[in-house]
Amino acid sequence: MGRGMIADFAIHQPDKEDGGIPNPHFHVLCPIRPIEPDGKWGCKQRRRYRLDEDGNRIMGEDGKPLFDAVPTTDWGSPETLEHWREAWAAMVNAKFEEKGLTCRIDHRSYERQGLDLLPTVHEGVAVRQMEAKGIPTDKGDLNRWIKKANNILRDIRKKIAGLTDWIKAIKEELSKPQAPTLAALLTDYYEGRNAGAWSRNARIGNLKGFAEAINFLTERGIATLEDLETHIAAQSERTEAINTSMKAKRDRLNELKELLRLVDLYRDTKPVYDELQGIKWKGKREKFEREHENELRTFHMARRKLDKHRSPAGKIPVHAWEQEQARLHQEYTAEYEQYKPIQDDLRRLQQVKRNADAAIHQQEQTQQKRREVER
Repeated sequence: MGRGMIADFAIHQPDKEDGGIPNPHFHVLCPIRPIEPDGKWGCKQRRRYRLDEDGNRIMGEDGKPLFDAVPTTDWGSPETLEHWREAWAAMVNAKFEEKGLTCRIDHRSYERQGLDLLPTVHEGVAVRQMEAKGIPTDKGDLNRWIKKANNILRDIRKKIAGLTDWIKAIKEELSKPQAPTLAALLTDYYEGRNAGAWSRNARIGNLKGFAEAINFLTERGIATLEDLETHIAAQSERTEAINTSMKAKRDRLNELKELLRLVDLYRDTKPVYDELQGIKWKGKREKFEREHENELRTFHMARRKLDKHRSPAGKIPVHAWEQEQARLHQEYTAEYEQYKPIQDDLRRLQQVKRNADAAIHQQEQTQQKRREVER
């Protein structure tokens, strides 16, 4: 009210027992037209006439003065919306902190936050209701793919960060005189396990584990810690490339889903429009328009948006869209499957890290005992 604005809002509570929805949220409707002191609506914009160097109005070809439409408020500007979103996030986070909660919200997009994750698509009420009944949907399937991909991305980045830190620590340790190599660390680790083994099967298992680790590293050309670091960096780059490709496909899939949805709306409502065109009597026509207002509005909306995509012959490329959608779904699924070998590769590298850490720890204990004996 202090700025001349009145905002409407609606709170949707998650009262499932009363037929409510599973996710609590609220909607805010803000105007861009101000309220004047007398309670009347003000103007959304005002004229600012263009002036020449002498301060005279510049006239157009039609003999009328040229002007620019200037908004009377900043309520519709991206900067104001950004400020409001930031202020809302700050208030919510302050309340979370007051309640002792660790969760936080951020008004910025994943990209602006520097989080290279795939955002899920909006499902809507109809899709949520179908999914709740156990009926799978395209949007639900896509969101499940995206969530799985994001989980794998988080796991990969976590492992990459851990391996990078470990490599840094190992490099510092190995930079000392006569520092052990990666192969030497693995040898010491498995020899130590064999020394404490109680059975022949345990010793055979240790030898098998050592051989598998060496073969794993050899197959990938990893002979030094520098090689290991290079391999991790290459896997990280590959992950980012797949992630970028998946994001582009997801964006195009969303666009195709919307276009095909408009096609369905157009087909469903066109018979109503055609029937209207066949009515010649004004009164009957007006009555029909009132009775079918929603269908006609939907038809005109769908046709207006689809007209932008018509071919020179006036056709809508529905078949081409469906073929592209099927192809992108297949490619998206194939790219998702590429994450699995990457994850397995990083898991085995993580095992090499733990074994090498154990060998270093054992060496440090041995050196400490020697120093104590020398004293």
